[in-house]
Amino acid sequence: MSLPIAFVAVVLIWSTTPLAIKWSALGAGFGFAVFGRMAIGVVLCALLLVVMRIRMPWHRSARLTYAVGGLSVFCAMTLTYWAAQYVSSGMVSVLFGLTPLITGVGASYWLKEKSFTWNKVGGILLALLGLTLIFRHNLTLGPHAFTGIVAVLGAVTAQSLGLVWMKRIADQSSSVALNLGALAFALPLFTMTWFWSDGHVPVEMPARAAIAIAYLGLFGSVIGFVLYFYMIKHMEAGRVALITLITPVLALLLGHGMDNEAVPLNAWLGTAGILAGLSLHQWGQLGRVWLLSKFSGHT
Repeated sequence: MSLPIAFVAVVLIWSTTPLAIKWSALGAGFGFAVFGRMAIGVVLCALLLVVMRIRMPWHRSARLTYAVGGLSVFCAMTLTYWAAQYVSSGMVSVLFGLTPLITGVGASYWLKEKSFTWNKVGGILLALLGLTLIFRHNLTLGPHAFTGIVAVLGAVTAQSLGLVWMKRIADQSSSVALNLGALAFALPLFTMTWFWSDGHVPVEMPARAAIAIAYLGLFGSVIGFVLYFYMIKHMEAGRVALITLITPVLALLLGHGMDNEAVPLNAWLGTAGILAGLSLHQWGQLGRVWLLSKFSGHT
């Protein structure tokens, strides 16, 4: 599969998940919602493995990837679902914008990636500023704000370091198999979380919640995660982490286009800041080299 197509597909899927996560917990509770999503993901991914006739690898690097991926998914998803009770979606989006910075620290130390060149750090900070501008009116805090913020930061750290660790393992097994192994590893943990939160099966679940759980199981936990594992194998960790800066903007624009939600001026300015930051991150070094060559040519 083309890496740009995989990247765009993950951005599109992850852009729709915030609203789906919110709907999935309505009348079901966050514990059952996330458990149901992952259980559906395990079943569908296992069926996909059978249909594609892919053998499940059990060598050491594959088993280690299952464990690291499963723990990363469990920590990131559980902490995010739980924290959403106490902090706004805007605050969650801004805090997840720190993912490229935390990933960059890990990638620089573990993978020797050049994650802290002037253009990459400057681009991330500019994009993070744009993200803050977009959600500046939605950075409300609940009654347990500090606990919620700490939980989101824990989720961001788990996702970032899990990404770097899986990249370091560099297992070349099928992305479908790696995703199934990670989900299967995490499912018992999600089951325990569900029982810890309330342990009840909803008697009457709203149709919107059921559809959202099914959607997240198929697109979020199977297609999105499979492509995510694929990108981890073939892209720098720092570039994969940039998804978290793009998805909030696209989610906002999707809400505008599909639900007639108003998009204020600060949202457009923030979007411009994010695009400028991403451009600086990707091509800033080329611009610097070009300017130096021009300057040297005139001296």
